[in-house]
Amino acid sequence: MKKTVLHIGLDDVDSPEGGCTTHLASILVEKLSKEALKFIDYPNLIRLNPNIPWKTRGNGAVALRILVNENFVDRIINNVLHVVVKYIGEFSKEKSQPSAVFFTGNIPSKLRWFSRKTVKDIVPLNLAFKVVEKVKAKAISFNGKRGVIGALAAIGEPLDNTDYTFELIAYRAEENYGKPRLISKESVLEMDKLFGTQTFLNVDYEIGKVLITPHGPDPVLLGIRGENAEIVLEAFKKIKVLEPIERWVIFRTNQATDMHLAEVKYVKEIKPYMSVILKGYVYEKPKTIRGGHVVFSVSDSLEDTISCIAYEPTGSFRNIVKQLIPGDVVKVYGGTRPPSPTHEITINLEKLEILKLAEHIAYRNPKCPNCGKTMKSAGKNKEFKCTNCGFKSKTLSKICIKIPRKLRPGLYTPPPRAFRHLMKPLQRYGKEKKTPPKNIIPKWHHP
Repeated sequence: MKKTVLHIGLDDVDSPEGGCTTHLASILVEKLSKEALKFIDYPNLIRLNPNIPWKTRGNGAVALRILVNENFVDRIINNVLHVVVKYIGEFSKEKSQPSAVFFTGNIPSKLRWFSRKTVKDIVPLNLAFKVVEKVKAKAISFNGKRGVIGALAAIGEPLDNTDYTFELIAYRAEENYGKPRLISKESVLEMDKLFGTQTFLNVDYEIGKVLITPHGPDPVLLGIRGENAEIVLEAFKKIKVLEPIERWVIFRTNQATDMHLAEVKYVKEIKPYMSVILKGYVYEKPKTIRGGHVVFSVSDSLEDTISCIAYEPTGSFRNIVKQLIPGDVVKVYGGTRPPSPTHEITINLEKLEILKLAEHIAYRNPKCPNCGKTMKSAGKNKEFKCTNCGFKSKTLSKICIKIPRKLRPGLYTPPPRAFRHLMKPLQRYGKEKKTPPKNIIPKWHHP
């Protein structure tokens, strides 16, 4: 009997009342595992453009990819839709627009293009439906159609020629939704030290905060991110969880890869809601504004400028930004905030790469030749006077001195608590992958 690959995309199931797209995917994994089919990959958790204003918090969509007999495809689709309808019926969803998309066969280039665009840019709904029609996919929506964009994009990014990571997500028993998560902080610290850079973003040591647990009413208990499936599973086993675990699944994902960033050469290329990398030089000295945010401007080779901002939650990262001076050559990384009546388009800094430091030159008043004290100026183009011994001079001038810079060239990032899902941490540089794993580990979900 001929087999085909069925791709199942899901998005916008998240809800303030407790819904979660990955949780729905984990339930589908359990149900589908009992069918006569084969998963050809871990569930793919695809994080989309983090700057879109109507996104869910993490803006993540999920794709399940299975090998199934061709004459079973319709039955599988119906079974999936039955689970989806039942799941979304359990939550009141005034704002979310849950959607499921189904596609069979190899991923065409048009669909791959659409997916990458959805990660990096803003995508209108009508474009998504044009692609659905073009590739002959099947899209089902509930309470609005916006979720089709993410569900289709998740299908179109199979992570087969790009970097990826893994995340094991464990889920709570329903009776604990909304309650504090009961996990041993000490076990998380021990796990983090044991696995080193093979896992990441577990703890923010600057403030001693555990980062593997969310804080909302959603079903997620914890998430452990790492370089391969075996590592996240072993790390999970080291965590002491003091409440029931309903289920867990390992996802393969574009998280922590910087997939959202697009390199631009000129400021004029930058549009609202993009995520960009721009090389230029510091045009205006950083200043701290209300709220503790730090702002400076960068100029490109055409001498067009754009403001960059490091927000207060980026903590010590702002201290790096404050040390910049005009003339420093930098690369700025971040999402673009649209203009408003009070500000122009702005780059919200995610990272800062210092390529070349300018000389820090300062001019100081001269020393008195009689007593050695620093003299005072009587005004612009006027004489210098020593207030100690009374010596005056019209021939002395300010002294040019070079001030040592504490800053060094290199790549700087905020503390882990300020990271968004797609941002690549420093410890991942050099660990990038280009080919999918050859096999799925035997135990990658429960139940």
